[in-house]
Amino acid sequence: MLVFSGCKINLGLNVLEKRNDGFHNIETVFFPLKWNDALEVLENTENQSIKLSFSGYPVIGSESDNIVVKAYDLIKKNYHVPGVKVHLHKNIPMGAGLGGGSSNASSFINLMDMKFDLKIPLSKKLELAKQLGSDCAFFIENKAVFAKEKGDVFESVKVDLSNYYILVVYPNVHSNTKMAYQGITPQKPKESVKTILEAKPIEEWRTLLVNDFESSVFKNLPQIKDLKQKLYDSGAVYASMSGSGSAVFGIFKTKPNFDAGGFPFYLQEPDYSR
Repeated sequence: MLVFSGCKINLGLNVLEKRNDGFHNIETVFFPLKWNDALEVLENTENQSIKLSFSGYPVIGSESDNIVVKAYDLIKKNYHVPGVKVHLHKNIPMGAGLGGGSSNASSFINLMDMKFDLKIPLSKKLELAKQLGSDCAFFIENKAVFAKEKGDVFESVKVDLSNYYILVVYPNVHSNTKMAYQGITPQKPKESVKTILEAKPIEEWRTLLVNDFESSVFKNLPQIKDLKQKLYDSGAVYASMSGSGSAVFGIFKTKPNFDAGGFPFYLQEPDYSR
């Protein structure tokens, strides 16, 4: 069985405060895109474990540390499942702030549920995903949400970008999340991300909607700042770094004429059927 595993961008991201558990409380809107990896699962009759193979972009790290393996181990603790062979084709760059790995894990949970008819309740899927990473649960339902606390508590949000082109560019550099956090001072904004997105026209987002990580990341990686400006120069009505970087996206009213300079990129076209 084969599924396609998408990614997300962050529309605004405010770091509010440091938590007692060492994490930070944030607020952001996760917005899904159809830049997909491909994930295939076959039953493994040779043993009762998971065997991973890869193609596409290189996957960094050992197999035992892979988030899909961790998802399989969680499922196996809760449900009777056979061994599986999993092939992951990576189209989404790693370390880009797009949540590709988190999406792989949650898509794998959904795929295992379908393939082996596990009848896992939605609430249980969300619980399993939250154990794997703060943004993993978002990809279980894969619809726009206002995310708060560690980024794993969701509220519905009204944001519709179906009439716009969304261009995402990965500048082939890695932004370190730990360093990004170290470079900012948490504070509560005057207006929440949700209020801005629901109440303000997209033409005003440029001056109102902030990704707090940009201030520290841009200092260390000025080419990301330059890429954001290049998107605006090409006609984007709004542009931002996604998450803690390093991918940058632009939202356009018309199809952009943009030279990505050889960098990996994805263009999502309008969906006028919505």
